[in-house]
Amino acid sequence: MENKHTAMQQLINEIVEHLTYDDDLSDNSRMTFETIRLRCLGKLSVEKEQIIDAHNIGRNDKHNEFDREGEQYYNETYKSE
Repeated sequence: MENKHTAMQQLINEIVEHLTYDDDLSDNSRMTFETIRLRCLGKLSVEKEQIIDAHNIGRNDKHNEFDREGEQYYNETYKSE
């Protein structure tokens, strides 16, 4: 299965890439990006719960018969790095 990333994970990766490869960032800009990165990391658990809840709601729908729990779906689909 292809390892997917949530939107928040993609954003964190882009910030890290920017911090790593953009040598023209001022110290203030670097601190701002790092603060944003840390705040995004803090939101990953919220995003995970939202995905799990949405999957479970869909799973409980009479028209859908998923064989995985939301937590298992999230872990298989959005493996944390």
